[in-house]
Amino acid sequence: MSVLPDPGASRAVLIGTSRYEHLEQLPAVSNNLTALASLLTGPLSLRMPASHVTVVENPPAPATVMDPLRQAAAEATDTLLVYYAGHGLIDPHDTLALAMPHTQPDRIETSLNYDWLRQILLNSRAQRHIVLLDCCYSGLALGRMSGSQGLADHAAVEGTFLLAASAETRTALAPIGDTHTAFTSALLDTLRHGIPGGPPLLDLETVYHHLRLTLEARGHPVPQARNRNSGARVALARNHADLPAAPVPAAAGPEPDHRLWPDPTSIRTVTGFFTSLAGVREASGLTQQEVSRRSAGHISTGTVSRLVNRDTLPATWTTTAAYLSACGVPDDQIRQWHSAWQELRRNPATTQETRAKAPAEDNAAPGKARQRLSGFWRGRGH
Repeated sequence: MSVLPDPGASRAVLIGTSRYEHLEQLPAVSNNLTALASLLTGPLSLRMPASHVTVVENPPAPATVMDPLRQAAAEATDTLLVYYAGHGLIDPHDTLALAMPHTQPDRIETSLNYDWLRQILLNSRAQRHIVLLDCCYSGLALGRMSGSQGLADHAAVEGTFLLAASAETRTALAPIGDTHTAFTSALLDTLRHGIPGGPPLLDLETVYHHLRLTLEARGHPVPQARNRNSGARVALARNHADLPAAPVPAAAGPEPDHRLWPDPTSIRTVTGFFTSLAGVREASGLTQQEVSRRSAGHISTGTVSRLVNRDTLPATWTTTAAYLSACGVPDDQIRQWHSAWQELRRNPATTQETRAKAPAEDNAAPGKARQRLSGFWRGRGH
């Protein structure tokens, strides 16, 4: 069964190199980072807290990438997402390397060795891992392409779903004048607009197959994917093309498809509880006013807004139950919601540990590439 990660127990690290001293420039990568960070923290995707998304742009040295990766791997208990956009290189020993601003074609030590990143994933506390690689083999890059293995084979990690662009030229990776690279552009469009006729949740397997069809139709190289264990069932967003055009009927009838509703059994944190509550109204197709009306006066429009935007659990269950029932959630799932609420009330220290400890601020000089998302927006245009 497909499931959306609990945003309170998940982390994302977005890495990108747009400026190079010795390789072709990829200016669209900067736009990729901005757009993907905004999407992951917004209502169209995972609704992750801004402090849970780290952006590393044009890292001057491998340590600039490794430190935030280690921190995210230590904090994430649900899902850890790692994204890289830039030049992907294969050295003479068929080892994948991620190019950085100072990478030189004849000096592999100036790149970020993917095996270092893979080791962090293997040691992570997270139950699930997502790796998105939007990188190419470049004719100007060091080494050679492997004739028997592709990028995804080099990068696969046990317990991870890996989705990799297979762009082999600069034109295919970043068409001149386009805002985003080809692969990331298609990914962003899919998450923002959904897949007509697709499943309610855009799990990684669904996204992968849709991207293959989309990119092939555009004449771009098709992506590769590798799935280890159940990584393909992790979803990055609800299918916005599949959301109801009209509210879910309140009258008794056939039970709605459970996949339309956020899964209360996947909730691990208070943040995840309220994110899923907001997703319930989205799945129902109801406005806040309609939810209030369907509650028969039990909750006002203002109460609906406050309920899904608070950061502490309600002391009583009544309002949440009325909200879920007004949205049309089946009774058996309301009972599961109640159990999740009770568990969070009983174990606040355990369930909130992933959001309670804010990362220490860097003591680096201004201009250091590692930035928390809250700081990432300052001084940047969109």
